Amino acid sequence: MGRPMTRAHPFPLRDVDLLAGVHSRTRDQMLHLAREFPVDRLLAVFRANAGLDTRGALPPGTWEDFGHPDERAWSGEDYPGPGVAPTASLLRGHYAGHFLSMLSLAYASTGEQALRKKADEMVAGLAEVRDALAATGRYSHPGFLAAYGEWQFARLEDLAPYGEIWAPYYTCHKIMAGLLDAYELTGSAQALDLVAGMGHWVAGRVLRLERAHLQRMWSLYIAGEFGGMNETMAALHRITGDPSFLRAAGAFELDSLLDAAVAGRDVLDGMHANQHLPMLVGHLRQYEATGERRYLDAVLALWDQIVPGRTFAHGGTGEGELWGPADTVAGFVERRNAETCATYNLLKIARSLFGHTRDARYADYAERASLNHIVGSRADISSDTSPEVLYMYPVDPGAVREYDNVGTCCGGTGLESHVKHQESVWFHAPGQLYVTQYVPSRLRLAGGEVTLRTRYPRDGRVAVEFGAAFSGELCLRIPPWAAGARIDGVAVPVPESGFVTLRRDFRPGDTVALELPLPLRLVPTPDDPTLVSVELGPTVLLARDDATTTLPVAAAAHRRLDGTIAGHTAEGDLVSVFGRTFEPAWSGGDHRHHMYLRLAEPEIAFAGSAPGVPDRKDAEGWSFLTGLWAEGGYADADAFFTAVHRGVVRAARSGLLSREEAVAVLMAAASSTLDNPTVPRRGVLGPDAADAPRVTRLTSATGQAVEDIVHWSLPPDIGRGDPLPVVRVEVSGDRAPSGWYTREPGCTVTSVASATVEVAVGEGPWQPATGANTPVREGRQVIRGRATDSAGRTVHATREVAVDTRPPSVRAEVRPLGPSNVEVTLYAEDDVSGVDRVRWRTPETFWGVYQEPFTRALREEPQTLEFSATDRAGNTTEVQRVVLPPLR
Repeated sequence: MGRPMTRAHPFPLRDVDLLAGVHSRTRDQMLHLAREFPVDRLLAVFRANAGLDTRGALPPGTWEDFGHPDERAWSGEDYPGPGVAPTASLLRGHYAGHFLSMLSLAYASTGEQALRKKADEMVAGLAEVRDALAATGRYSHPGFLAAYGEWQFARLEDLAPYGEIWAPYYTCHKIMAGLLDAYELTGSAQALDLVAGMGHWVAGRVLRLERAHLQRMWSLYIAGEFGGMNETMAALHRITGDPSFLRAAGAFELDSLLDAAVAGRDVLDGMHANQHLPMLVGHLRQYEATGERRYLDAVLALWDQIVPGRTFAHGGTGEGELWGPADTVAGFVERRNAETCATYNLLKIARSLFGHTRDARYADYAERASLNHIVGSRADISSDTSPEVLYMYPVDPGAVREYDNVGTCCGGTGLESHVKHQESVWFHAPGQLYVTQYVPSRLRLAGGEVTLRTRYPRDGRVAVEFGAAFSGELCLRIPPWAAGARIDGVAVPVPESGFVTLRRDFRPGDTVALELPLPLRLVPTPDDPTLVSVELGPTVLLARDDATTTLPVAAAAHRRLDGTIAGHTAEGDLVSVFGRTFEPAWSGGDHRHHMYLRLAEPEIAFAGSAPGVPDRKDAEGWSFLTGLWAEGGYADADAFFTAVHRGVVRAARSGLLSREEAVAVLMAAASSTLDNPTVPRRGVLGPDAADAPRVTRLTSATGQAVEDIVHWSLPPDIGRGDPLPVVRVEVSGDRAPSGWYTREPGCTVTSVASATVEVAVGEGPWQPATGANTPVREGRQVIRGRATDSAGRTVHATREVAVDTRPPSVRAEVRPLGPSNVEVTLYAEDDVSGVDRVRWRTPETFWGVYQEPFTRALREEPQTLEFSATDRAGNTTEVQRVVLPPLR
């Protein structure tokens, strides 16, 4: 098969400078860490494993820490066995690989020689470790390099589970990827020697195994996670031409996933997202190396299964690192959504797929995810020791962003993400220059530079300034949320391709001015149109509020004709609307936030006009307003009036509107100002008919427009009977500031008019509502009420209630670490609202927030530690105590 041609290529990092803007904030903060963090600390786990002097350096910590004091660098043959071998920190080495990638990427981005020197120092240290390991004669190949023995790889081949081993090929990939980056971005020949040796060692292990056995290995949860080993082995083949590397890349495949994707079957539910996304990056490299279309087709199909149906507003995916059902977002909002590693890999896939297809939707995703999730995952602080990034970027109500993550997987990918923001801004193809992201940057071309100047996403104005000659097509991406665009002051239609193409002979001094509107809009989740994110242009906005229950919002009276929201104000980066304050998802802030709000419209309303009619729901949750705005908005007033008429008729026939109420809604819609009419407008009701509405204009004797009249009619079957009942669901008791009820509340369902009233809790059965309080169980519940009048017309209402009356359960575990130290681990569990924080103190210290197991030195006398936990509802346990033993 012939080698495939990539249709559009990104420019290398060395050719693009990132200029001041939203993205440069996190770049500068991560560069500070790159400059300050000592190489000896990164090499400590490797040196300790190889029996070399660690030079007194401590490892970064958490997952990247020394092994157990009694652990040895066992081979597969001398490993003592599970339950016998003392082990710890079995993913160690991965973080150092990421750090080496960061140094290499940072050098390529900045040209800063100190960063290259630091990368060289790391590579030299790893070479010393490799040589020391090889000198033992203990391992299967002299190219073996790791921060633990070869035994984990041997035990994976024996199908050992997670717990005994921890994803050894995942860590191997990070080390190899760091070395490859050092070679390709800094020119380190020593790095290539090291990674090629590792490649030969890997090929020697995997190519001797039967494919069926490899499939069993890779199917193991976490233990079989191999990161992007196929990507790395394909890269080694590209660099060296050695065919064994490409054959080894083919060993790192999960046939069940590839076959299902090509066949159009969705098998992702319950799968570990970031165990599989790096495979897809590798499959694209395999496609480029072999031309085998199966790889590309599989990735294209899997992308469509993930985006948008399994992605949250900021571009993240998964809950507890796992994928959920297809087309389920609202139904998958939990406590641990959106692992940042997964978004890191989705962005790598999007970048490649855009290159292969030039399809703007991959660039659209890249903008959403890189701006909101990745930039937003970095705290707005500087640190000498921590990447200060998020593991999860949570999307649940009242979520807290927990930065830091030294040594974790997302801490590692975070090191890389923030020093390469400019990698997907500019692409090129023969005769074409693409701008896919509006990130301030400067591109170096032969003969000069092209500069992209903008304050985007704070401002929609973009200038592309040519300091070099370019003859061909300049392709500017127009985001799908932009209703229109202006080029050099002239409105331009947005083609289906998503790109406006300018064919010119550009000369030094030429400037192209692009103006994009930045509308404020509500974006519904695919599985629940009432759960919405608030977005301003490309920016996802987070509502600041200490509640940990879903916030309601009434938006109908704020909507313009196109569905966007009017009436917001801005102060700096903060936005005020709906009586709330919002911050950008990319802020790096630490307030409790709400990424999603619940549309809760008690009454039908339009901009400038409200008929005072309840927005009742049917049994499926449909109401007039949810139906009216389901598609986002309207191109013109005629389309809006047609939709209003259609919705009013449906609501009236469903028993949600009486005839009088239907008429009131029609008249209010006619007099609405949502489209900024140039003349006053009113509605009139004609004889019964099924006719669509029409608009006529009254003019003066001089021909000036005086008034527009919307002529409405209603079908004759729209009743003229008694008013419909109004059903109300009310909850008694006081809510905590969190929005939860921490004492058991009561619930009553009543009707204003004479009707049979029933109540149901969650998916439970309907029961007569007697007027007495209905008990509400612990947890998040939806109380449903319905009222049926004598004519058989039924209306529905719902109320979300969150109840948690018990504090978390807590316990402490103390584990000896030799004769003079202990490790203290605090556990807290809360199955209802979830644990918010655990605190601890000693008699000499203030209360501190518990983050992870910590070490305490023993003393001559026993020590007492106090601890407690608070859940998200606000319940706090009584103070518990644990006594540490004295020195023996």
